[in-house]
Amino acid sequence: MELPKYVQFEPVGQCNLRCQMCALQFRTYDLGSRRALASWELFTRQVDETPPMGHLQPPGLAEPMMHPRFFDMVRYAADRGIRVTTNTNLTLLNDRRAELCLTSGLDTLHASIDALTPGLYEEIRVHGSFERVRRNMERLMAARTGNGVTRPRVHVVMVIMRKNLEELPLLVRQAREWGVDQLYVQQLSHEFGEAVLPDQYAPMRDFVRGETLLHEDPGRVIGVFEEARALAAELKLDLRLPRVQPKIHPPGTPGPQRCDWPWTSAYVTYDGYLLPCCIVATPDRVNLGSMADHSFEELWNGFHARTFRQQLDSDEPPDVCKSCSIYHGVF
Repeated sequence: MELPKYVQFEPVGQCNLRCQMCALQFRTYDLGSRRALASWELFTRQVDETPPMGHLQPPGLAEPMMHPRFFDMVRYAADRGIRVTTNTNLTLLNDRRAELCLTSGLDTLHASIDALTPGLYEEIRVHGSFERVRRNMERLMAARTGNGVTRPRVHVVMVIMRKNLEELPLLVRQAREWGVDQLYVQQLSHEFGEAVLPDQYAPMRDFVRGETLLHEDPGRVIGVFEEARALAAELKLDLRLPRVQPKIHPPGTPGPQRCDWPWTSAYVTYDGYLLPCCIVATPDRVNLGSMADHSFEELWNGFHARTFRQQLDSDEPPDVCKSCSIYHGVF
């Protein structure tokens, strides 16, 4: 099968924050006390072994600016004609990194901001400082304006849940004031409902079940979404909102119509594990093999990847997919 055109690659496998909705905080499978940094060799192998790649997103779930060669990675891919986007919590941005965002070839930067009320932001993004993030967003936008450029495009990404639902209209207005290009709102990614779940993820499952909008009054959710949509239209802000109700997949629905990730995209961890998608997040839940033992093409077309696609192409998908928000169309 043709290699993927879109790849997410982890420069690092750890983060400086402990966000309540992120599974990365529970990733303990082989880290110990060492820093989880991707090697330059693994990164260049990934790029060079995936010639169809047209879009690279090198944050994974962690904070990419923790890697000392992150902007070298951006430049390496961009110099080969690959569109590069990244996610960041903005806590590590400084003047030098803001300048590198403009000069390294970065196409789009997604800044994770889930609330404007400082206490709520810091409750969700544990160890984060709202004031620092606010200053760094202003720093980045001032640098872009001052240099007269439009790249990288800057998107604010909000993970929406019960506790921060009412923050959405406030964030619409603030995003417009900052001058960002889009406010992208997504639901919690996964309910961690698989039958065989490693014990350390039980708190993650409990948190999601308590906070997901799928368990909220749909009328309340729709009301806030409509208010935000009207305000965004008035302010001429590009606003992306998720579906409120899950999609139903009739029997016989082809796998790529349920979720096309395993056919079109790849997620590779900092230590070389190929995962079925970004939502799985950690290789101790599901993985399709390691680049320590195989080439990327061997993994992509290998037994584990083919078996996963075959299951997803059936009416009995892999267990990890059954409680995934992408699979149910509400991400």
